[in-house]
Amino acid sequence: MKHRAPLTLAAVTAALAALTGAAALTAPGPAGPAAGAKAATGARMPVERSLLVCPGPSSSDIAETTYTSYTPGAPADGKGSARLLGATKDAKPVLEPKEPGKPVGATANGADAPALTGSADGSLAPGWTAQLTTKVSVGRTRGLLGAGCTAPGTDFWFPAVSTAKGRGDYVHLTNPDDAAAIVDIKLFGPDGLAKPEAGTSENIRVDPKSTKTVLLSSLVPNAQLADATAHVTTRAGRVGASVQAGEEGVGADWLPAAADPAGSLVLPGIPADATSVRLVAFVPGEEDADLKLRLAGPGGPITPAGSEQLHVKAGMTAVMDLKDLTRGEPGSLLLTPADPARAAPLVAAVRVVRGSGAKQELGFVPATGPVGARATVADNRPEENTTVLSLTAPTADAKVKVTASPGTGGGEPATQEVTLKAGTTQALTLAPAGGKGSYALTVETVSGGPVHAARTLSLPHEGITMFTVQGLSDDRSTVSVPRASQDLSVLTR
Repeated sequence: MKHRAPLTLAAVTAALAALTGAAALTAPGPAGPAAGAKAATGARMPVERSLLVCPGPSSSDIAETTYTSYTPGAPADGKGSARLLGATKDAKPVLEPKEPGKPVGATANGADAPALTGSADGSLAPGWTAQLTTKVSVGRTRGLLGAGCTAPGTDFWFPAVSTAKGRGDYVHLTNPDDAAAIVDIKLFGPDGLAKPEAGTSENIRVDPKSTKTVLLSSLVPNAQLADATAHVTTRAGRVGASVQAGEEGVGADWLPAAADPAGSLVLPGIPADATSVRLVAFVPGEEDADLKLRLAGPGGPITPAGSEQLHVKAGMTAVMDLKDLTRGEPGSLLLTPADPARAAPLVAAVRVVRGSGAKQELGFVPATGPVGARATVADNRPEENTTVLSLTAPTADAKVKVTASPGTGGGEPATQEVTLKAGTTQALTLAPAGGKGSYALTVETVSGGPVHAARTLSLPHEGITMFTVQGLSDDRSTVSVPRASQDLSVLTR
């Protein structure tokens, strides 16, 4: 019997709570359509508090980890504070930004580098971002592992996980709150829901102010799933969730949660020199999905020969090997319904390999939402060809402004406007003038259609092109505040 994962509203509910929980609202007016129309015209105000969770970097004793934090914007007159501290009770702060527009960094070595939780308020809250980057030079977890810190939530999808021999995929669960969180993990392979070992995948307790790792193969010890989709949900509380994936002889990286299920998806920033690209897709609902595949490159969208379409059965993980999809040019994979009238929501990610033989390195590119009004990624390096920003306009022409902040060691910010043609991807390198240390990149939509973006950070090591890719999504730094529908001042006379 085939088991299917129902679509849930948990992610939407959590997002709304995160946005509105920190904003002061004016008094509501009368109910009804008129009130709704007035609310729709409400002003957008900066959020007053932001929360972030970062997973524990590595179990390797030779790991070298860099933490960075940044809030975009010019220094503000209003006060604000932010700090990231170890995910344990009474932990000391690791990062404490002081003002917008100035990134801060810290380093930690070995397996004792902690998972982090933290909050920012006042002028440091809108758009606050943080990143951890870990380099492991040898061993099973060898590679460059990058992860953007995320807001805690209740619902996460991870296509492209594996429980096969030679893979070691761990779900990292971090609880930032004062009450325990209860987590369920389900795995879906090519035949649907994988039967878990009794008592292993449900009611996983994550204690307050703590982190827990779960080896996915331990949940289904009798199943060797080369490609699977993990669904992480909470019964109580909320967590930050990320997957650290390691593949023997290939490399390791973080696999972030994919964008929420949607009928059309964009997977931005597949490196130009990728030697292997494997698409993994999953449909959580009841209807199968028939997808059209296109690669948005510098010259426009192309259809990969022999890989024009993919059929994804509901509740089952589908895989397509796209090999050397990019053929020497950076690109982004566009997934759209073959029949627009039948657009079944799905989630997707690609496993990317650069190099060959003993010089391979592994990374992941999940589907990512648009940058919206503004999006930021931290920990970019100023060395030549180290940082590449990929910008994709999937459906319509667009213009964005890209800003490189000063480095953690100084420098002057740099700005560039980029015009994108529909169906294209442009690669951009931008660094602060005279910048020292790591810096942040901020992308703002100026005009036109939606834009998707991803940053590739490459740090070669002994002939291995170590790399990691992070997508940029709307930082939701403002919230819509409904206008009062009537003057209530008479009540205070």
